[in-house]
Amino acid sequence: MYIHKEGYRLLISTFAIFAVITVLMIVFTEQLNFFNWLLIVIMFGFWLALASFFRIPKRVFTDDATRYIAPADGVICTIEQTFEKEYLNSECLMVSVFMNGTDVHVNRYPIDGTIEYVKYHKGNYFIASYPKSSIMNERSSIGMVLDNGQRILMRQVAGVMARRIVCYAREGERVKQNQEMGFIKFGSRVDLFLPLDTELDVALEDVVRNGMSPIGKLK
Repeated sequence: MYIHKEGYRLLISTFAIFAVITVLMIVFTEQLNFFNWLLIVIMFGFWLALASFFRIPKRVFTDDATRYIAPADGVICTIEQTFEKEYLNSECLMVSVFMNGTDVHVNRYPIDGTIEYVKYHKGNYFIASYPKSSIMNERSSIGMVLDNGQRILMRQVAGVMARRIVCYAREGERVKQNQEMGFIKFGSRVDLFLPLDTELDVALEDVVRNGMSPIGKLK
């Protein structure tokens, strides 16, 4: 396991602040009392929790050119047919993964392909499990053309606590399955818009892991 690069600055600055507060308490307090120790424990407990949010565990990825692999850790919260009008302009199958605070929050590409469309949208910060959050919350949309000519759309969606979506996609870039697509800091959902004839390997409430769990089979 290692810490993702998106967490370096925040973790270092937070640790430095907590360390300074601890040193000041030691210097200006003749004897640390129960409440001093409690504050120290709370500060560094918070720091450890923050560090765990940016953890990247060691995993054996699933490499399968015939299947879409989960782009995020979490629970399947949506499976429905919908008309996607931003990039695909067609009926498609929407599969959404909701990430809670204990999940790994790095996002990965579900399949090989070429990035054709990237767009960031400002928006609200509603609870990410709400259906409308996909089009009303802050989000980044990434359109991809696959090697077989089909197109899919991936969408990183912020939630209540999310305040920054990091997207590494660049138009024209060739990407590989399980390559890092981005990171959602303190948030919370990734949507996949797939062809209608996709044979799904998941159902509602299934738990999936990025880079490992098959989502569906290409046709």
